[in-house]
Amino acid sequence: MSTVNTPSAPFTELVDLASRLLGAGVVATNEDTFADAENLLVAKPAEFRPHTFGHKGQIMDGWESRRRRGAGADQPHPADEDHDWAVVRLGVGGVIRGLIVDTAHFTGNYPESASVEAAAVPGHPSPAELAAADWVELLPRTPLQGDTAHEFAIRDDTRYTHVRLNIFPDGGVARLRVHGEVLPDPRELDGLTFDLAAQEYGGVAEAASDRYFSSPHNLNAPGRASVMGEGWETRRRRDKANDWVQIALAGGGEVLAAEVDTTHFVANAPGWADLTGYDASAGGDPATDRDGWFEILPRTRLQPDTRHRFRLDVGRPVTHVRINVHPDGGLARLRLTGRLTEAGRAALALRWFDAVPAAEATAALTGAGLTGAEAAALAAARPLADRAAATAAVAALQPGDGPDGEHSSRRRSAVWRLLGV
Repeated sequence: MSTVNTPSAPFTELVDLASRLLGAGVVATNEDTFADAENLLVAKPAEFRPHTFGHKGQIMDGWESRRRRGAGADQPHPADEDHDWAVVRLGVGGVIRGLIVDTAHFTGNYPESASVEAAAVPGHPSPAELAAADWVELLPRTPLQGDTAHEFAIRDDTRYTHVRLNIFPDGGVARLRVHGEVLPDPRELDGLTFDLAAQEYGGVAEAASDRYFSSPHNLNAPGRASVMGEGWETRRRRDKANDWVQIALAGGGEVLAAEVDTTHFVANAPGWADLTGYDASAGGDPATDRDGWFEILPRTRLQPDTRHRFRLDVGRPVTHVRINVHPDGGLARLRLTGRLTEAGRAALALRWFDAVPAAEATAALTGAGLTGAEAAALAAARPLADRAAATAAVAALQPGDGPDGEHSSRRRSAVWRLLGV
C-alpha cells in the first residue's frame, strides 16, 4: 500500500463512500468544541460567512477542535494524547481509492498535519468496539496547507468499513471525502431483488456523452432528486446525435424493471429514451465491442417531470446498461430492479472474499462450518482468481468425521455457497 499526492486524481470520479446519502456518519471524536465533526461529511462545499459569531467564536463550516495547551491534569486534553481525531463509519463497505482532506476557509487555524487510518469491522460496532479494532494506516502523517483541498490517491485493495482522521496537533478541517469502489457483502443480497444500478450496491456511471450542467453520477445516487440540479443534464444538441450514460451494474444480473425519472425536468426533459445492455461476464469490453450491445427497452416517449416505470423481459444476463436520451436533456434518476445471476453472485462473492481482511475471511469460513485451521489455510490461499480456483481450494479440504464424508460434503457446500461457486 502506498499513497500519491496528485493535483487532479481520477479517483474523484468514484463514489464517496463517506457520503451521508449512503449512510455514513461520524461515530466518535475526542474533541469538537468549536465546530461539530459531523460537518466533515456535509455534501456541499464548505461556506464561509465573515463576522458570523456564536458563543464559541466565529462559526466555521467544518470540524474544529480547541487549542491545545500541553499536558497536565488541569488541561482539556489527556497527557498521553498528542492529537485530535474523528472516526467515520462509511456508508457502505468498499475499497478506498482516494482521500480528500479539505481545509477550506481554515487559514490561521488549520492542522499542521494529518493522517488517515482504516478498519474493517462488520456489523454495527459501537465506538468502544471500534477503538479496539485493528487500524491500518492509509495515509501517513502528511503536512497540510490552509484553505486547500488535499487529494491523496490510495493503493490498497482491502475492503474497509470505517476510517479515522487524525489531525496534529489540533485545528480545523472543513470536509473529508473517501472515494472508492463499493463492495457489498454478497450474503446480504442473496435471494433479493434490488436496484442493480444503485451506488449503494456497487453500480457506477462509468461513461457519459455529456456532463455539461451536472454529473451522470447523480443518475444512480441514493434517494430521489429534490431539485433539478441533483440529476444529470446535458447541453443542448445542435446535431443529429443523442446523449447517453453507461452504467456498470453491481454484478451480472437479470434486469426485471426500469424506472426512468424526469422529475423536476419540465422544459428540458428528453423527448425519448431507450435502454441497451451488455454482458461482459465472458470477457468482452463494452467500451469497444459495439456489436455486443442488445436492446432492453425500445425507444420510448418520455413525459416531463414524470417517473416512468417499465417491466422488462430481457431474457439474458446483463453487466452493463446504457441509457440513450434523444436528443438531449436531463434525467433525475435511473433505477434498474433485478437480481444477481449465479455467475454474477459468484463474481461478487470472490471479489468480496479476496478483499476482506484475513480475520474477517477466516470468521466467515468458520461460520460456514470449517475448522479454525481450515479457515485460516483457505484465507491464506487468497487471492482466488476465479470460480475454478475457489472450487479446487474447497475441494482440497480433508474429509470430515461424518459417515461416507457426509459432514465434509455439507461443509464444502456451505463454503462453496459463501464463495459463490
